[in-house]
Amino acid sequence: MAETKKKKIVSASTGKEVSGARKKATVKKQAAPVGNATGLRVGAILLWVVALAFEVVAVLIFNKTINLTFMPQIAQIIIALVLDLICVIIGSTLWKKANHIKPASKKNPFLFWLWNNMGVIVSTLAFVPFVILALTNKEADKKTKTIATVVAVIALAIAGLSSAEWNPISEEEQQAAMTEIEGDVFWAPSGKVYHMDEDCQAFTNSEELTVGTVEEAIAAGRTRLCSFCAKRHDVNTDGLLTDGNEDEAALEDETVDETEEETTEE
Repeated sequence: MAETKKKKIVSASTGKEVSGARKKATVKKQAAPVGNATGLRVGAILLWVVALAFEVVAVLIFNKTINLTFMPQIAQIIIALVLDLICVIIGSTLWKKANHIKPASKKNPFLFWLWNNMGVIVSTLAFVPFVILALTNKEADKKTKTIATVVAVIALAIAGLSSAEWNPISEEEQQAAMTEIEGDVFWAPSGKVYHMDEDCQAFTNSEELTVGTVEEAIAAGRTRLCSFCAKRHDVNTDGLLTDGNEDEAALEDETVDETEEETTEE
């Protein structure tokens, strides 16, 4: 029989290793909010403004309004676009973090969409104008135009993919999770799912787990409840985001019941 790996559990609030299992989650009431979403949003906006400023610099260099004689023009443009990209990605990361701490409500569909796509919108603004100006500039050197356009398009793709909110959560879904689950939950270093049990079968390949509240899990980007844990604890998942394995969890539950019936008959 294969030896079961001993998992290392780390506290989400302290970052320190936790010895032994902590209290299992139970169906009860919501806890207090976590983190400062406003500060993160302000930081994101400031970085995005700086990113747009770098785009303007790239345009001015491309048009030779700015000309640093000690460096080739194309090198100057690439540096400006890379700095633009860095600011966009960091800003979008802060914005997404804020969205997990204080999500937008689905009661206003447009605002919910806008809040969860701000990073993609800013990515578009940070590179598309440069691409258009570069392609429509008939006086620019063909080689410089080609290289600058390719770099900007690649930067746009990277920024857009990095800024996209692939696992948006609404205020209603966050509140539902905080209301239904009280106590500690667990999550692995990667993924988007949190679990109610540290011995969940999904942790087969995870040697280190983080433990914290549901709010801390969502703030860390774990926006979905494990369906197996929900089934085990008979959690009402109406209004909650789950990992989408409800059918598999139900099938496993039926298999267990059949096995128990067969054992009883024997």
